[in-house]
Amino acid sequence: MKYLLLLIIVCFLSSHTYAQTDSTQTNTNTLLQDLSASTAEQEKLLPNKMMITQRILWGEKGLMRKFDRFELTPEKRQQELKLRRSALVAHQVLGFATLGGMIAQGIVGSKLYKGDYRIKDTHEALGAAVNFTYFTTASLSLFAPPKALDERRGYSSIKVHKWLAVVHMSAMIATNLLAERADDSPRLKSYHRAAAYTAFGAFAASMIVIKF
Repeated sequence: MKYLLLLIIVCFLSSHTYAQTDSTQTNTNTLLQDLSASTAEQEKLLPNKMMITQRILWGEKGLMRKFDRFELTPEKRQQELKLRRSALVAHQVLGFATLGGMIAQGIVGSKLYKGDYRIKDTHEALGAAVNFTYFTTASLSLFAPPKALDERRGYSSIKVHKWLAVVHMSAMIATNLLAERADDSPRLKSYHRAAAYTAFGAFAASMIVIKF
């Protein structure tokens, strides 16, 4: 009986020691996995989500990766982020210039809409200037290198800025298409005007939300 009791105690202690060892090994493996994931996250050079234009140019197999200067390395990625910062500064400056041009175009356009055709050439010249600054501004954002990290979930002024960009770009394209046909179809003038005001309103709102 004594030998049986001793055998039970030995088996219990052995199983308990094995369980502790197994638990320790499991915890160690989990910790190593977490550390590996953390290291991989730190070493990740590109965000998971990018605009299609950025992915085409700056993705892992993007067109810009074919040049040695833009090889995907930590050091050169830092240079890309500096380029991105410069592009976005220019994006903001040209954005204000575009907004000023839109205001001037709205004033001239209203007079033209009321029948003052003497300023038609001015209206067309302003339209060309606004189109140039607007689409240059858009290109600086669409084709700039991607940011370092993914955006956080939930509301952010950046996301609202992007949603408004979809609205004002669609309205700008509509404004230009309707402008070409408005002379031949006078009934389209009101739609042209509405599209222009929509573009201006959404553009102004997108600048306000990102600035304040």
